[in-house]
Amino acid sequence: MSGNGNSNAGASASALVLRSVTKTFGEFTAVDDVSLEVPRGVIQGFLGPNGAGKTTTLRMVLGIFKPTAGSILILGRPSAMEVRDRIGYLPEEKGLYKKMKAWAIIAYFATLKGMDRRSARRRAFDLLERYGLKDFANAKTEALSKGMGQKVQVLASIAHEPEFVILDEPFSGLDPVNQQVMEGVIRDLAARGSTVLFSTHVMQHAERLCDRILLIAKGRKLFDGSVAAAKATLPRRVRIETDDDPAPLAQVPGVLAMARGAQGDGAWELRIRENADPQAILQASFAAGIRLRRFEQLDPSLHDVFVHMVGDEAKEASFR
Repeated sequence: MSGNGNSNAGASASALVLRSVTKTFGEFTAVDDVSLEVPRGVIQGFLGPNGAGKTTTLRMVLGIFKPTAGSILILGRPSAMEVRDRIGYLPEEKGLYKKMKAWAIIAYFATLKGMDRRSARRRAFDLLERYGLKDFANAKTEALSKGMGQKVQVLASIAHEPEFVILDEPFSGLDPVNQQVMEGVIRDLAARGSTVLFSTHVMQHAERLCDRILLIAKGRKLFDGSVAAAKATLPRRVRIETDDDPAPLAQVPGVLAMARGAQGDGAWELRIRENADPQAILQASFAAGIRLRRFEQLDPSLHDVFVHMVGDEAKEASFR
């Protein structure tokens, strides 16, 4: 790692530790008693609807806001300022120096984090080539499309090869192609050993990328753990279609409930326990003479978990 050359200072098992962190603005509580540990080297999703407290929490982590209560350790230190050259940060409010060239923006931010000018320039051109912007290296940022400009800002935030990267709504405003590029950037960072924490209200990105997630709403933590553990909070489902009476299937061990599916035309959905074997339903169908036109196992998605845990606030979130 480049930067301050002291990447082992304050080393600990966790890249980030929050202990009962609360932030109030007057009588409004933006973040309410949130605790979190982010192991080193993972991709951590920070999820919640708009206004849930994600950005406020990230700003406390970075020392922009001071917690009203609780404590924060980042890379083993109580202040992000002590390890700032080892952190990369992409704010929610994106912006670039319009008259600067793309490579110069990236190199400039790298020098601010401790890289020498020659290394920073070389790093800038390497990054632009790797992520498909080589032909725009000498373009002024005001001439770039929104998606290209955002990619340049992301590259500027990681040019110094930080140990810990914090991205606040990195997918916001990107078209599907550039969303894929952003996912690639995050995976590359993790593959190179960085810890990545990104906030989003779009569950599909988190489901594809994250090792762990934190879900908050109205400033309070609702879930903290692996994606698999989040999905395990909801029953699995089996969807069938048949012209026969499926009532005997409700008695199969592990079946929690059975209801008509939204599709109609003989569609049914069965909710089953996490450790239940869906094949038992298929075997019971044959044994009872129930002829199936369709049999499909449906594991809960992170979207399903989000809607279940967040409730009405989930309606405000965007799913793309």
